[in-house]
Amino acid sequence: MRYATSLTKAARALVLPVILAHCASLLSERLPLTYDAKSVGGPNSSARLQLYLPPGNGPFPAVLVMHSCSGITDNTRTWATRLVGWGYAAVIVDSFGPRNQRSVCDSVDSIPTRVRAQDAHNAATYLRTLPNIQADRIGIIGFSHGGSSTLWAAIGEEIPRDRGGQPFQAGVAYYPGCSGRAIVGPYVTDVLILTGRNDTWTPADLCLKTVAARANDTRPPTIKVYPGALHSFDLGTLPVLTSSGHMIGGNPEAAADSFVMTKAFLDARLKAK
Repeated sequence: MRYATSLTKAARALVLPVILAHCASLLSERLPLTYDAKSVGGPNSSARLQLYLPPGNGPFPAVLVMHSCSGITDNTRTWATRLVGWGYAAVIVDSFGPRNQRSVCDSVDSIPTRVRAQDAHNAATYLRTLPNIQADRIGIIGFSHGGSSTLWAAIGEEIPRDRGGQPFQAGVAYYPGCSGRAIVGPYVTDVLILTGRNDTWTPADLCLKTVAARANDTRPPTIKVYPGALHSFDLGTLPVLTSSGHMIGGNPEAAADSFVMTKAFLDARLKAK
């Protein structure tokens, strides 16, 4: 009996640190990322914030770019470059690398979109300290998982005012996962949702219901649904079947129209005199 008890204690001594480390890892994935001068790097770096700047000294209006469940991809970088071409400082917020994740497409709740919205607010708070960024002209754009994060970031009750958080001036959500209802408080950011009618991963009908449920918000969201477009319709690739059974891929007509809409939406809120 004494020998068995000793074995049990030894087993606990071995297993307990593993359990505690696992719990600490799970907790860290649910805590917002924080940022300082060491967090910022240039394009294609592994920094938490990857800063793309237009020519000149600024200050520039800025747009945070929230990547999809696949992490930072070529499309993420293409969007940052596109925003720079429109005259914005573009900031890719890497929510996965610092958490030792590459993708959450098979477990989208492992890094909650609500937590990623806090990443965005903390990133914006840091950006407001930079002399080449217009502190009162910061927007956010997100894709799929990042689009859902953008919707969370637009909610007034989610702004971390105790950490210097402020409302974003504009938010564009490409094919986000919508709840179909208004779960928490009203939006305090102007929001544009762009999604595809044939999207089976994040259905357009749920986003239409979300927009209807928020019609009385301080800043009610707007939406455009593209007929025939799939999830990730802004990609410059042919549709493919994912491992999760969803068709995703580019739709040139929908993509081109969405670029025009996005630029006009951002310009009206981040560049208007």
